[in-house]
Amino acid sequence: MRLRRIPGTKEALTRYPDLVVFEPVRYYGCWKTYFGQEHPIYLELGMGKGKFISTMAGENPQINFIGMEFREEMVYKAIGKAGESRSNMRFLWAEADDVEEYFAPGEIQRIYLNFSDPWPKKRHGKRRLTHQKFLKKYKHILFPGGEIHFKTDNQELFEFSLNEFAGEGFFLKNITFDLHRSQYPGNITTEYEERYRQERPIYRCEAALIDHSQI
Repeated sequence: MRLRRIPGTKEALTRYPDLVVFEPVRYYGCWKTYFGQEHPIYLELGMGKGKFISTMAGENPQINFIGMEFREEMVYKAIGKAGESRSNMRFLWAEADDVEEYFAPGEIQRIYLNFSDPWPKKRHGKRRLTHQKFLKKYKHILFPGGEIHFKTDNQELFEFSLNEFAGEGFFLKNITFDLHRSQYPGNITTEYEERYRQERPIYRCEAALIDHSQI
């Protein structure tokens, strides 16, 4: 479903410099300095309306969270859900394709991909955020041993993603084909997940970047 454009949204975002980073390239390689402490950095690509990342930031003050979203209306909606969890959370109005421009090698410890666009047509495969094109970018910015946590309600995308992860050398673990009937503890839901969890199974996995220094 196409999101309705809201006039003035871009200008409204400028009123929240404590949450929205407008020139992320300035902090390439020094995000921990920007946050003012040495906590690990977790990145959510395609944060939607922000429920997931805001909840995670509130429950995990020892971690810095960055949410990236290319639709400015979604960033604006996420601001409204930030609550008091502001010191360890920032939003980027940016494209996932440019992630290597904003983060240095090894700067991110975990990436969340929650209900990314499945791009079901075969000719659009390279647009999927789990396509090898993107996985190579993630490998570049992930810390050795870092992880990608992936959730979707699209079975074809999930199966495609498992193959892509394996093909790029990620170690797959905690795979479930029905998250809400599994024993996985502490799941934090997104707005989309809350809406459809009763209608269809949720698929989830974790893909770990092998730390070759520990082998």
